[in-house]
Amino acid sequence: MEVKEATGRLGVLMPGLGAVATTLIAGVEAVKKGIAQPIGSVTQLGHIHLNRKTGDNYPKIKDFVPLAGLQDLVFGGWDVYEDNVYVAASRAKVLEQHTLDALRPELEALKPMKAVFDKSYIANLDGTHIKEGANKYALAEALMEDMENFKDTRGCDRLVIVWCGSTEKYTEVSDVHESLSAFEKGLKESDPRIAPSMIYAYAAIKLGIPFLNGAPNLTVDIPALVELAAKTKTPIGGKDFKTGQTLMKTILAPGLQARALGVKGWFSTNILGNRDGYVLDAPENFRTKEVSKLGVLEDILRPDLAPDLYNDLYHKIRINYYPPHGDNKESWDNIDIFGWLGYGMQIKINFLCRDSILAAPLVLDLALFGDLAKRSGLSGVQEWLSFYFKSPQTAPGFRPEHDIFKQLTVMQNALRKLMGEEMVNPDRLAFAEEEITA
Repeated sequence: MEVKEATGRLGVLMPGLGAVATTLIAGVEAVKKGIAQPIGSVTQLGHIHLNRKTGDNYPKIKDFVPLAGLQDLVFGGWDVYEDNVYVAASRAKVLEQHTLDALRPELEALKPMKAVFDKSYIANLDGTHIKEGANKYALAEALMEDMENFKDTRGCDRLVIVWCGSTEKYTEVSDVHESLSAFEKGLKESDPRIAPSMIYAYAAIKLGIPFLNGAPNLTVDIPALVELAAKTKTPIGGKDFKTGQTLMKTILAPGLQARALGVKGWFSTNILGNRDGYVLDAPENFRTKEVSKLGVLEDILRPDLAPDLYNDLYHKIRINYYPPHGDNKESWDNIDIFGWLGYGMQIKINFLCRDSILAAPLVLDLALFGDLAKRSGLSGVQEWLSFYFKSPQTAPGFRPEHDIFKQLTVMQNALRKLMGEEMVNPDRLAFAEEEITA
C-alpha cells in the first residue's frame, strides 16, 4: 500500500482544552525543549518486532512508519472557558508550576476558539466562551470555518481532531442518527438529540479531517457519521481513552481468563476531583461513563463461552467527585475469584494514578496514527486503534476486542501490513485485515 510521507506541519485540534489537552500540549513542548521524555507514548518509545532476515528486527514504531515529528505539530482547540493554555494548565494542577513556567511563552500563545456548548448535555458546567448560531447546522459551518482558518493561518498541511472534552449525558442511537440525510435535517432543525460532540465530528468529517473520540459519548459511533466518513474517505474512531481502572482490568482480566480462573464479583470505585469528576457527578453523565466501563469484563471473559466460570459475575462501578484529589484519581477494586474445586480467593487493587498523565500520551498517539491512516488512504472506523479505547467502536457485525494484548497485536499487525512486512499471528487480525485491505 502507498503510505504518503508526513511532510509539512500537522495541526492537532482538540475540543476541550482542559486538564488532558493542556497536559499533552505542555508535555510535547517540554519534550521539544529536551527537558522531558514522552513516557507512555507508544508511537515515541514503543518498539515493533519484524520478521526480517536482515536489518533492525526491533525498530521503534516512529522509525518504522512515517509519523509526523513532534517538531511539526501545531496545537489548537476550543473550550467553553477563554483561559489560554498556560492559565488552564495552571488551574488544572496536573503539572508542577515550575514546569509550566519554563513553557509559559509557548502555552500563553495558545488561546481557545469559542466552543459549541449545550448545557442540557453537561449540566454541571456553565460555558461562557461559546458560539451562537441560527441552528446546529450553522454551528457546524462555524466550526468548519475555524478548522480551515486554523490550517491557513498556522501554516498546516494537514489536520487531525481528537475529542478531549467532557463526558456528555447518556444518549442512545435514534432515528435522527440513522442516516446522513436524517442527521443533516436534524442539524438544520436543531434536533435536541444531536449532541455538541456530534456537531464537531460532522464538521471535521465533512472536511475529510480524521476524528478520534476520547470520551464515552456516542459522537462518531452513529450510522450517519459512519456514512459520512465513507463518503469523504475519512478515518474515525473511539471511544473513551483507556486509562486508570479500566486499563488495569484489560491487563488483569485476560490473565484470569487465560488460566481458566473463575470470577464471582468485581467491585470498582473511584474518587477524583478534576473537571471530569465534577461533570460525572451528574447522574446522566455518569451513566455514559458507566456503560463504557461495564462492557469490558463481559467482552474479555465471555460468559457465553464459559458460563461455569463467569455467568454469575457481579460487576459494579462507582465514581465519586472528591475535590481535594484534583486530577489524582484513586481507584479501588475488590475481585472475588475462584479456582480448583471452586475454592475462593480475592485480589485487591489500590491504584493511585494521575488521570491526565495517563491520557495525554494516548492523545498524541491517536493524533499521529489518525494522520497516518489518512495518508495511507484508510477511511471509516479504525478498529486497529482499539488499543487506546475503553469502549472500542467497531464495524457492524464485529464484537469489540478489549484484551489489551490482543489489541496490541492487531495494532502492530496493521502497521506491518501498511509497510508491507510479514504479520505476526495473522489469524488475530480479523477486522483489521478487511479494513486495511479496503
